[in-house]
Amino acid sequence: MSAITTARPEASSATSRQVAYLTAPALVFLGVRAAGLAMLAWMAARNGRTITAALTSWDGQWFLGLAQGGYNIAGGGLVDAHFQHDQTNLLAFFPGYPALISLFAHLPGVTLVDAAFAVTVLAGLACSYGLVRLGSLVPGGSRRLGLVLAAVFAASPMAVVLSMTYSEALFCALAVWSLVFLLERRWLWAGVLCLLSGLVRPTAAAVIAAIGVAAVIAIVRREDGWRPWVGALLSPLGLLGYLAWVGVRTGQWDGWFVVQQRGWGSEFDGGKATFKFALDALASGRSVLEVLTVGLCVAAIALIVLCVRHRVPWPLIVYGVAVLVMDLGSNGLMNSKARLMLPAFTLLIPLAMALVKRRNPTQWLTLASVAAMSAWFGAYSITAWPYAI
Repeated sequence: MSAITTARPEASSATSRQVAYLTAPALVFLGVRAAGLAMLAWMAARNGRTITAALTSWDGQWFLGLAQGGYNIAGGGLVDAHFQHDQTNLLAFFPGYPALISLFAHLPGVTLVDAAFAVTVLAGLACSYGLVRLGSLVPGGSRRLGLVLAAVFAASPMAVVLSMTYSEALFCALAVWSLVFLLERRWLWAGVLCLLSGLVRPTAAAVIAAIGVAAVIAIVRREDGWRPWVGALLSPLGLLGYLAWVGVRTGQWDGWFVVQQRGWGSEFDGGKATFKFALDALASGRSVLEVLTVGLCVAAIALIVLCVRHRVPWPLIVYGVAVLVMDLGSNGLMNSKARLMLPAFTLLIPLAMALVKRRNPTQWLTLASVAAMSAWFGAYSITAWPYAI
């Protein structure tokens, strides 16, 4: 009897450790995002807004409209960057995220907004677990590195969209797991998840690039048999399929790009508009958000150099560089630059590596400081800043 009694605390301790191990990525992600939401609640109240209105603003309204009415009958109150309503502008938004919202909204007692937040939160959690796995796969990596990477990602500038009715959280979840499977040479899963990411955001082109280059090298080296072929062929189907569907709807092969240019003035110009914006913002100092956005663009470019120096696996570098090229190389809404950099999470790996080498107090203080700055920046951008992000 005494032996049984003695064993119970040990079993309980082992169970607690297992629970802590399994829930750590979620707790890290949710803890950082909770701090961001606390800051948002305070700033929303100071600016006469509700937190729900802030978290469903701008593109969030488009996604909610699509989830409710689809591409044919979504609300006429939705306007583009020119404050005009054009039904074809709905085609600029990919269907993956609103489709999931609509699916969740069919559950009993779940409103459309509830469903949107549920999809965003669950996707953010899936992304956090993917980042932890990614951190253990890089050279010199570990689970601890992965946890720090998840924390840095959740505290990155404009991480507020990971709590909004935006599609970034879902895209990042699909992208990170596709890259994880790519590093593990599980080509089929990498291709399938990349395919799905292509139904969520055009940034899937960055995942396609990483898988495509990796597949070419594997094929040339005659590695993994037929699997690289299938993974590479699957990866672009989601993105190309949606672009083709929009082309049929608009009667133009480049219909999606035409919609983007007409509604939001967004097209690839090689970075000319971004460079001009940076010079104007720095010269005039007209807005703290714009100046900080320029600083973030410069910092992101510097992170590429650090990734090379730290020997981050090149598929992850290809992915991060491709995200930045699509973001900084396009014109349109300059205030969205920081948000559109969010999926370049692979560029954060050198920062996570540097933090892991520090003592715990230094890690905690640094992460807390970064989280506080991120919380303010995100809250300011959707409560005090008057323009779209």
